[in-house]
Amino acid sequence: MSHTKTLRKMAAPFVVAPPGGARVRTRLRVDDHDAQVLVAVGSHLGSLASGDLAARCKEGALDPKKRAESRRSRKQALTKASSSRWAGAITRTTEDAYGLAMRNLKAERVSLSTRTKKLAGRTKAPAGAKLGHYYGYSSPAERWEKQRRLQVLSVRLKDVEAQLEAGTPSVCRGGKRLARLRHNLCAAGQSETEWRCGWEASRWFITADGEKDKAWGNETIRWHPIEHWVELKLPAPLTHLANRPHGRYRLSAPATFTHRGDEVGAQASGGAIRYDISHDPKKAAGTSTPHGRRALSPSPPWTSSGAGRWSPST
Repeated sequence: MSHTKTLRKMAAPFVVAPPGGARVRTRLRVDDHDAQVLVAVGSHLGSLASGDLAARCKEGALDPKKRAESRRSRKQALTKASSSRWAGAITRTTEDAYGLAMRNLKAERVSLSTRTKKLAGRTKAPAGAKLGHYYGYSSPAERWEKQRRLQVLSVRLKDVEAQLEAGTPSVCRGGKRLARLRHNLCAAGQSETEWRCGWEASRWFITADGEKDKAWGNETIRWHPIEHWVELKLPAPLTHLANRPHGRYRLSAPATFTHRGDEVGAQASGGAIRYDISHDPKKAAGTSTPHGRRALSPSPPWTSSGAGRWSPST
């Protein structure tokens, strides 16, 4: 039997590079006053992040020069309501979210184009027969259902192409899954109050990018690897909540990274480390997550990040 279709060529084998970064999580067992401060910071910065993301999406697709100008102007506006470093983290996160949304749209366009082309070819063929390279569906009923499916996918493809052309993707801070859950609370077994707590917590923003030349690898959020305290630089409107000099707030509870804590401490002592603090209302405590990138060498130090149920991470 002859085959007119050429087979896909196998790529040469290769070794996957080792991971360039790491994320470690721990839990912050904060008291009521600490929680109030973290809620105030997360809500304030989350509101700024939402506004910045909306503004970026309205601008549409930009070339590298205009994208840099846009980020610079938005960062200057955000600095007045927070600080230069908080504003930098917000605009960086916004650009990451916008870029990811555009890549997702492009991937969806490829998928929809492939599916609609396949469906269009098979629905043109009579049921149970062949037309060109396409075989028809087994029955008229199945063919009719696939025609309906083709119409649905064609409309979705037009919407995706329109969004890509305008450069205005749909991005939901907090997640579309949680947003849609609002319309089906009974099936989820949640009250509106429970949903609202989770929704607001998912939209908070407490993320600080690391700086190698700053004390403990981060000027905005600091974790001391020996004394285990955690400090935050408060945004300008919230400096009245500070309990340390220079508008800083130190949490009452210590934070310990039981998993790979020695690596986190080494990175905090000699490199940049990013921290994220998040909150899970379903759990009594919060978590912190530091994020870092490893150098591709035998030495273990990291170079970049962190997060948090109240959770901080690196």
